[in-house]
Amino acid sequence: MEALKFKTTIKCSGCVAQATPFLDQAVGEDNWKVDILNPDKVLTIETKEGISEQTIVKAIQDAGYKAERVN
Repeated sequence: MEALKFKTTIKCSGCVAQATPFLDQAVGEDNWKVDILNPDKVLTIETKEGISEQTIVKAIQDAGYKAERVN
């Protein structure tokens, strides 16, 4: 299982709640977390085969936020 990390514009617990249905649908419940205490608001995804970076970025955009892959 590979971990993908994204810098996001998800800033608070309310933002996490708004993004939750989109991320749950894209990558599955309990397969992601957002560190809102980190200045970069890092989203970490524990990927399964077949989940692409584009799928994750689209889910974040559909929720109304931005995401950029980081290493």
